[in-house]
Amino acid sequence: MSFATSLPFVLRWEGGFVDHPADPGGATNKGVTQKVYDSWRAKYGQPQRSVRDLQDSEMAAIYEQNYWRAARCGDVQDKLDLAVFDTAVNMGVGRAVGFLQGSVGCAVDGGFGPATLNAVQCCDPARALPMFCNARESYYQRLVEAKPELNVFLRGWMNRLNALRASVGIPGFSAGVTRGIVPGEIIRRLPDLGEDPAFDV
Repeated sequence: MSFATSLPFVLRWEGGFVDHPADPGGATNKGVTQKVYDSWRAKYGQPQRSVRDLQDSEMAAIYEQNYWRAARCGDVQDKLDLAVFDTAVNMGVGRAVGFLQGSVGCAVDGGFGPATLNAVQCCDPARALPMFCNARESYYQRLVEAKPELNVFLRGWMNRLNALRASVGIPGFSAGVTRGIVPGEIIRRLPDLGEDPAFDV
């Protein structure tokens, strides 16, 4: 797949402008938080403004640079690249790369180096994809056990993950999967590794 063909799947789960009181990430628009938007505009010498005013061109550029390229999705085999990209967006680049490393049998350190690249290019995606998605599910479960207040987000996380499983062709997930956010549902994005140790279960 490519960034352009992968982005629509991610955006189905990110919704429009939200400022959910249970989400300490604060105001978010199309999955881009105010903090990320502020950093992006500062990087390019632009004044800060509300993420409510996020432009589609800015949104796409942020997703491509901060997640697709940062997680090296362009170096990952077809379908596995979508899994890594969506996980990087929802759970952070470090976790996405770590799950990928675990699913292809190399050392797990969250950094995409030469050994990871070799393992990824030689792997069998049909074997790696279920392992990757199972690792993501296990992380959600462990996180909710450690922080029960996050249980409000578990249904949305699992809907998104099972839709991903269906999209990449994992058997058993081809029917009955919610394809996007249902009214009133928020799918919380997790801080990346090291950003908030409370989430590094």
